[in-house]
Order: sequence, then structure tokens, then C-alpha cells
Amino acid sequence: MIQELTKYERARILGARALQIAMNAPLLIKITEEDLEKIKFDALKIAEVELDSGVLPISIKKPFPKRKEDKLKRIKAPKISEEKKEELESEEEKEIAEESEIMELANPEEEQDDADSSSEES
Repeated sequence: MIQELTKYERARILGARALQIAMNAPLLIKITEEDLEKIKFDALKIAEVELDSGVLPISIKKPFPKRKEDKLKRIKAPKISEEKKEELESEEEKEIAEESEIMELANPEEEQDDADSSSEES
């Protein structure tokens, strides 16, 4: 059975085999001297010929995720009445008001005075 390979798997196999061939590993297929000269003794081309002929003893395992037999259950969120929502929101607002600093509103007159005094200093 010939496995269908993705382009990534094919590239990985060809690269690994080409490296082996470049390091003087024996060829797994008989290639004539003329054919080797045609492909200019290119290790990648030789690896491609070997892969296409199906002689490479390389296999790829493609594990599938484990299948669960249990049925999926929908999580039910507790329903909250409008009164309860308003009560929770008011409690949160109180907490925020107590924990945070209250910033005073900017007084335009004070800002104008600050701008005038800084321009006089310059």
C-alpha cells in the first residue's frame, strides 16, 4: 500500500535520504551510469527516484486522536432574574466606588491660572 504523503512529509523524507546519499550511503535502486550523469549525480534527484519507485524503507505514522464514546453534554448556565442582575450590578458599582480613587473634576479657572503662570515664567 502506497501512502499519500503531504508535501511536508515528502520534503522531509527526500531531505533525509539525500543527506544519507551525500554521505556515501549505498543506493537502494540500480541506476545506470548514464542516468547518474543525466541528473549530474545530484543526491536529491537520486532520493526522489528512490522515493517514487517505492523502495525506501521509510514509513510515516499518522495517529488519529482518541475517539470518545460519551455524548457531549451542554452546560446549562443558571438563569438570573432581572432584579437579581440589577442587585449584582449595584453591588459591583459600590465595590468599585469604595476601592477606587475619586478624581475631582477639573476646574477651568484653575487650569487657566496654571497656564498663565507657566507662560509668565518662560
